[in-house]
Amino acid sequence: MLPDRVSRKLTAFGVAASNGRQVKDLVRLMGHPELWEVGYANLYSNQGALTKGVDNNTLDGFSRDRVLNLIELIKDGRYQPAPVRRTHIPKGNGKFRPLGLPSGDDKLVQEVARLILDAIYEPIFSDRSHGFRAGRSCHTALESIKRDWTGIKWFVDVDIKGFFDNIDHDKLIEMLSKRILDKRFLRLIKGMLTAGYIEDWTFHKTYSGTPQGGVCSPILANVYLHELDEFLEVMKSQMDVGKRRPTTPAYNHLAYQMKQLRKSIEADKAQGTFDPTTSLDLSMYRKLERERRTIPSRDPMFAGLKRLQFCRYADDVLIGVIGTKDDARQAMDQVKSFLAKELRLDVSEEKSNISPARQGTLYLGYDVKTIHGNRTIKRYQLEGANHQSQSRARNGKVILSVPKTRVIRFCKTRKYGDWGATRSTHRGYLVNHTDLEIIDAYNAEMRGFANYHQLAYDVKMANMNKLYYIWRGSLLATLAAKHSSSVNKEYTKLKRAEGLSLRFEVKGATRYRKVYALKDLRRRNIYDAQVDNLPNVNKNLHTHEILQRLNAETCEYSYVGT
Repeated sequence: MLPDRVSRKLTAFGVAASNGRQVKDLVRLMGHPELWEVGYANLYSNQGALTKGVDNNTLDGFSRDRVLNLIELIKDGRYQPAPVRRTHIPKGNGKFRPLGLPSGDDKLVQEVARLILDAIYEPIFSDRSHGFRAGRSCHTALESIKRDWTGIKWFVDVDIKGFFDNIDHDKLIEMLSKRILDKRFLRLIKGMLTAGYIEDWTFHKTYSGTPQGGVCSPILANVYLHELDEFLEVMKSQMDVGKRRPTTPAYNHLAYQMKQLRKSIEADKAQGTFDPTTSLDLSMYRKLERERRTIPSRDPMFAGLKRLQFCRYADDVLIGVIGTKDDARQAMDQVKSFLAKELRLDVSEEKSNISPARQGTLYLGYDVKTIHGNRTIKRYQLEGANHQSQSRARNGKVILSVPKTRVIRFCKTRKYGDWGATRSTHRGYLVNHTDLEIIDAYNAEMRGFANYHQLAYDVKMANMNKLYYIWRGSLLATLAAKHSSSVNKEYTKLKRAEGLSLRFEVKGATRYRKVYALKDLRRRNIYDAQVDNLPNVNKNLHTHEILQRLNAETCEYSYVGT
């Protein structure tokens, strides 16, 4: 918990930045040990907290003396970040992504800097930016597209080539200088950017890119691309013209005829002479209604209405255009030119594209496209009205679906079986584990994949159902291989009234572990919880406790033993 004076100062930074003023005295603010304690509480339970850097320094052994020493070094300008230790982690396409492992002290310094930068920039970041921000995620980005992009004609998918490795250091410091007046703080950020990395015992300088694996890398990336957000807002204001499309003459003509027929029908009803089986007016009304469903109510080619929408998750930018393909091309060209001239970034030509909204595009692991149809929606009869209200389903509405290619790749990489033949296979490396461990491993994989795609309308249909069938068959085949049994016998052994579940004993008590089923998926409100990020419950529960122990200067091991 931060002292009131520190909290007020951080809040004041955000207010000043929102009003276009520069902030200062950031290094002086870093002199408050309480800020460092909060930074440590944010990091200590992370999986990589005890990962060693090049100097074998980790977050273990945190103390107030250690904090005071770092504060003194930063104030005197003697703090120098150590090079990061570089390793490589696999990407989804089979390639590898470089990952840097900073030392413990550097992680802590970066977290404190991140807290300050977050207080300054979060109030001014665009509502259309969703990456690496509290309360925002891939799901909030996709939900905003689904909710606000009705009527889009073209998708412009912009892929920035090697963004995190190509951020220009001088340009980034220039951007930070617009809102930060503290030169010592800017030198601190510059030192993080240019610390370099060590790979295969060889030191390499860094001339571009954010700190490799750094804690403050995400917010620095957002600061850099905030310029793109502001440029896209200007593009949007210039392109958005017109209020609405005019109705088509053919639709108006049919609507007028139907209105006259409806009046005649109501008059017959009032006189008691209306017979729905013989009424020519009703027959003609239904005929005109069927004809009207085939006609657009408003002119889809009206050039006087144009719109531009955009959404950004980190360096993944999707632009939606209501207009012609030339308008979409112009939007793509303007973004390319801005990235090249102002941000010194290139666009990947093979990954960037313009596609019709009906055809759709792949964004954040979902197929995003618009649908069109003539379905009629009946609404409840209003009080005092003599007929039920009806309207045609909205055309051009954005829907999200699970990409078939992604499902097949998931099935293949997890080695569940042959997708084409719909045949499951067992996973031999799991047969030496317990039944409970095998089921937990399978459950975690399928639950995670389904939860991420829960915004898709077909998350429980078609390809997902086929994946579930192969997945469940692989689970049963693995259990059968372990017990030298058959799939049918394992199925019978797990079968319960509520589905498949494993029975086991814990200290004499009978427990059950349910085998995950797609029908168990419950869609949650994405604004109530981060559905694509599992919360770190341990960190939330023990943050206050860890700060108490640090301030009492009590060893955690002795604390546990008391």
